[in-house]
Amino acid sequence: MNDESENKMGSPTPEELRQQVERTRDELGQTVEALAGKADAKTQAKEKTAAAKKQAVEKTAELKEQAAEKTAAAKEQAVEKATAVKEQAAEKSAELKEQAAEKTAAVKEQAAAATAQIREKTAQAAQAVKDKTPEPVQEKTAQAATQVRESAARAGQFAVDRTPDPLLEKADRIAKAARANRTPLLAGGAVLVAFLLIRRGRGRNK
Repeated sequence: MNDESENKMGSPTPEELRQQVERTRDELGQTVEALAGKADAKTQAKEKTAAAKKQAVEKTAELKEQAAEKTAAAKEQAVEKATAVKEQAAEKSAELKEQAAEKTAAVKEQAAAATAQIREKTAQAAQAVKDKTPEPVQEKTAQAATQVRESAARAGQFAVDRTPDPLLEKADRIAKAARANRTPLLAGGAVLVAFLLIRRGRGRNK
């Protein structure tokens, strides 16, 4: 009676204790499974994060490599294009220089031929005038030419004495250019003087 009263007053029976142990075991199992699941989820998250980081690093390295390859290819193309442009410019410049040299040579040749023709015609005209001019007239022509040269020399010296140095330098350049073509000029001057003397002689004879 006392035992039964004690059981009724709160002391668990063996069956109740067994049931409590079973419940506690189940609860502990669930708690362990929950903790294990949480731990597994954390592990999976860490693994996924590590995999994502690895993929990002690999992708970045790949993109950098592709960018470097494209940059190198672009630089190589730019160098090749610049080299081709320089070669084309050099070829064009050489071609233009050659054409200019050919044209210059042709112009010089034409000028030389024209100068030779002028000299030849001037010499022929001077010889023709000389052949048709009497000796007294030729002597007068020579004397007149001498007088003209002497007068020109005196006038030139007079001008030199009164001309500033810059003008003298310019006149010297002009004189050098004139001396380069003095043969046709002298011949033409001689022809003109002889022609005037002939006309004067004919006028006096009339």
